[in-house]
Amino acid sequence: MTGKNCLVTGATGYIGGRLVPELLDAGHRVRCLARSPEKLRDHPWAGRAEVVRGDVTDPRSVAAAMAGIDVAYYLVHALGAGPGFEERDRDAARTFAEQARAAGVRRIVYLGGLTPAAVPGRALSPHLRSRAEVGEIFLAGAVPATVLRAAVVIGSGSASFEMLRYLTERLPVMVTPSWVGTRCQPIAVRDVLRYLVGSAGMAPEVDRAFDIGGPDVVTYEQMMRRYAAVAGLPPRLILRVPMLTPRLSSHWIGLVTPVPRALARPLAESLRHEVVCAEHDIAAHVPDPPGAPIGLDEALALALQRIREAKVTTRWSSASVPGAPSDPLPTDPDWAGGSLYTDRRELAVDAPPEALWRVVEGIGGENGWYSFPLAWAVRGWLDRLVGGVGIRRGRRDADRLRVGDSLDFWRVEEIVPGRLLRLRAEMRLPGLAWLELHADPPSPAGAGSRYRQRALFHPHGLLGHLYWWSVSPFHAVVFGGMARNIARAAERHADTP
Repeated sequence: MTGKNCLVTGATGYIGGRLVPELLDAGHRVRCLARSPEKLRDHPWAGRAEVVRGDVTDPRSVAAAMAGIDVAYYLVHALGAGPGFEERDRDAARTFAEQARAAGVRRIVYLGGLTPAAVPGRALSPHLRSRAEVGEIFLAGAVPATVLRAAVVIGSGSASFEMLRYLTERLPVMVTPSWVGTRCQPIAVRDVLRYLVGSAGMAPEVDRAFDIGGPDVVTYEQMMRRYAAVAGLPPRLILRVPMLTPRLSSHWIGLVTPVPRALARPLAESLRHEVVCAEHDIAAHVPDPPGAPIGLDEALALALQRIREAKVTTRWSSASVPGAPSDPLPTDPDWAGGSLYTDRRELAVDAPPEALWRVVEGIGGENGWYSFPLAWAVRGWLDRLVGGVGIRRGRRDADRLRVGDSLDFWRVEEIVPGRLLRLRAEMRLPGLAWLELHADPPSPAGAGSRYRQRALFHPHGLLGHLYWWSVSPFHAVVFGGMARNIARAAERHADTP
């Protein structure tokens, strides 16, 4: 198959971030459309793909990105977004379809959700209904479309897998909603990517939706039991109760797993109805190699292996959190945009800059925040209670960070290797917040290194100012303790052979 010019939207997300290197390895040329191109800067494939700034809701940027494109991948959706997301999804899909026609694109490929047979659209969850509508918009357009419809995607870092993993590992006895008895057809992320890549070579006359799934049809309860077996856990006791609605279930999932309530609810709602493939026609266009599609147990084992080997390339939290702040850090110290509160800490460290940087880059997740763990835990729980992401998103990699990574309730905004880590807060706040950690060399006459730490807060309204002054008395404990403990950890690292 001759290599094609491919446009990928959603490259900062879970599937898109994995699809780009697969397309490149298959001999295609890839252009990524991203609202924040800097988030793709540190990906291993960044030097092999073109990245342009734009948004699927902006016709001009979509038109520019479509120039010379053969196949356009649409991998964005508003899962977890607030009110009005259906209209935004609808408008974005129409813009994408119209600009693809105008640019002479030969195919649109869209990954949507598997909808239950014989269930009217009005009975579907808003998110599942919206994803189905986006597929219909592409199929009704002038450009031939491949609409892939998947149910539960099993892969390291996927939201569905993380929900399954944490529920099963943390709850040996579970009181569960009735939807755990609903049948679904999970699919391994490797097969999803194989179908997406293969869709680029479909014949021009192919213009339809395909159901994609693995070989196993199971209930969610059976998935939890099979996960426990694959992970080597004792059998789980599962008790069903009928009164746990998807809304209540999302609170329950949010308390037990890292998946926030805003994302857990549409995932739970999608499991209310049976979602089983009605056909496997995709195999006529993208033939299954030996051993594919991958079975559930193998998919679970592969995902767990990736986690244990710290080879999770993308996670559900790779995508931006709907409603999270995205404003860049003001660079002018006397910023004209309003008040900018700061908390500065600086310490001499009896360790080389390299040892200090290892501690800085390893912060968060299982390594913690080097300061008053209870305070960080309480702040995370408070954030979860008001619908935020909380502190349990952890890290993608235990040792290395890249721009765009989620880090507990922060997002990596900038990295200067060996020197600077800047984090932007994604917790619910009456303002915008950043945390900067610097590993500086000593003065010319000195030895060791110097640690600089700066917390910044730009308040929104009176509530923002009140928030800063209410928490500032605790900064000496939280931020002061963090600076001292990071310095001590670096000195311990330096003393370790």
